[in-house]
Parts: sequence; structure tokens; C-alpha cells
Amino acid sequence: MIHIDQKIYAIQDGNDVIVLTPLGRLDITTAWQFRLKLQECISKLSRHVVVNLGQVNFIDSSGLTSLVAGMRDADKVKGSFRICNVHPEAKLVFEVTMMDTVFEIFETEEEALEGVPRSLV
Repeated sequence: MIHIDQKIYAIQDGNDVIVLTPLGRLDITTAWQFRLKLQECISKLSRHVVVNLGQVNFIDSSGLTSLVAGMRDADKVKGSFRICNVHPEAKLVFEVTMMDTVFEIFETEEEALEGVPRSLV
């Protein structure tokens, strides 16, 4: 079981952005739960998602797959999918797999939230 904090922010254009902060490991035992949460948020709450990985100290290929799936879901509905605050221990996985070139990754949650309206114009 994975714990996922969820916050909703209203942005300039009247849309909402969902910020999800999973806690712990994003691996084969928890990635499916996270994937379901992403699907639910994108389909029911907002097409704009920021995933804050500051509390995820381990991520494996299953975790990366759930993030890719979330990004694709957001793309399908012309939304945005951003990652921020990648934990130093998880950052290496993004770099080695070159996923750091696939995702929009920001240092802070604030930076990730800033550009959302502009990227959709």
C-alpha cells in the first residue's frame, strides 16, 4: 500500500492542477496503485497533474511505467504532466534510463505549477 498526498490548486485560466505526492517506494508492489490514482485524477478531477517525488526514495521500472502512463493519459486529454522535487536517490534512475529527457522535470513544486497555463496556449 502506498500513501499519496493530494492537493488541488486553481490556476490562472480557471482550470485546476492536481499535485500528487507519493510517499515511500514507487516499485512493483505500489506502482499499480499509483497508476490507478493518476487515472482517476486525470479522468475525474483535472487534466493537469504535477507529481512531487520528494518523498519517493526508490523508484523502479514499474514506477517509471506508471509515470509514463500518466503522462500519456494527460496528453490524450490535452493536459499537462510534470514531475518535480525528484529525491536524490531516485534522480539517478531517471538519468540512467534517460527518462529525464522524456518528462518535464522541475526542481520545486512552485516551478512546476508556474508554467502550466503558458504551456497550453
